[in-house]
Amino acid sequence: MKAMILAAGKGTRVQPLTYELPKPMIPILGKPVMEYLVEHLVSHGVREIMVNVSYLHQKIEEYFGDGHRFGAAIGYSFEGYMSADGELHPQPIGSAGGMKKIHEFGGFFDETTLVICGDAIIDLDLKAALAEHRSKGATASIITKEVPLDKTSEYGMVVADADGRVQSFQEKPRPEEARSTLASTGIYILEPEIIDLIPSGEVFDIGSQLFPMLIEKSVPFYAQSRPFEWIDIGNVKDFWSVSQSVLRGEVDHMVMPGKEIAPGVWAGLNVQIDWTDTKLTGPIHLGSGTRVEAGSSITGPTWIGHGSHICSGTEIAQCILFEYTRITPGTQMHQMVVCKDYCVSREGKMMHLTESPDERWSDARDRRTASR
Repeated sequence: MKAMILAAGKGTRVQPLTYELPKPMIPILGKPVMEYLVEHLVSHGVREIMVNVSYLHQKIEEYFGDGHRFGAAIGYSFEGYMSADGELHPQPIGSAGGMKKIHEFGGFFDETTLVICGDAIIDLDLKAALAEHRSKGATASIITKEVPLDKTSEYGMVVADADGRVQSFQEKPRPEEARSTLASTGIYILEPEIIDLIPSGEVFDIGSQLFPMLIEKSVPFYAQSRPFEWIDIGNVKDFWSVSQSVLRGEVDHMVMPGKEIAPGVWAGLNVQIDWTDTKLTGPIHLGSGTRVEAGSSITGPTWIGHGSHICSGTEIAQCILFEYTRITPGTQMHQMVVCKDYCVSREGKMMHLTESPDERWSDARDRRTASR
């Protein structure tokens, strides 16, 4: 089985985290989301992976390279164009359109292929999913996950018959209108003949265009409902919640990096802590080169990225601080995500550094603010 990772989107719902990062590169426990996916694919014997890229594509390509350090062969398909002045312009062509472009170029999709979005973390048993796909004689399968009825308005829902054959879809229906509690996870298993149905040279989406076509043409198209961990980062609120769960150790296959230097406190290399009147209540991760001054209070679950500076008298609780974040003296910061010049509350309210009273945070590398 081969794999296709969808990574061409701009991730507008996760801004400001995606102002400088493509969505698959958003870090969880200091590691890009897409890296967990690649590792999972390789652990199940999937060694050939194509990735469609567009927005900030170089960030993905430079990090993953040809894939050899992950035990895989990774290739890329850029979606966009170069203008006359030599500037690259991202221009995604849809998830199915991206697959068609790849196949027309080099015939990559010549066997069963797993298609997966690059912004989710999973522990799906791929071998079991493939076995069910084949046992049903499916040409296409969609992996679903059962969700509570009152959550259907948050997902694309899949309506299937008693045998699992897909009948229709509902996009985020209200609970009283939902005809299914099977949410699409954005994970698909496709046979090569599916590619022939995708029109050439068009922007074409898998969910909204290709799948309705399969139903209309009576293609053997089945839904699988499987128990597995599916961590989807839809927006900044989701990112905060996911990070909290992971830091609490609620996701079995994700382990806190670093060394445990105190109960519930993990640290990278060369961390400096002045323990005078300092209170650290885990779970907390302090990235390498982080400095914590006297009189600080940090309550977990909290992630502090490498190179950060927590000044004296600060109070931090349940926060995610990206690398090189300085929290100024006396600041109170609760349930926040701080990413460079932006701070976002767990409810999704965003604030730019220039809007912050007393400049509560700054870049730890900026010597001009080091004494504030």
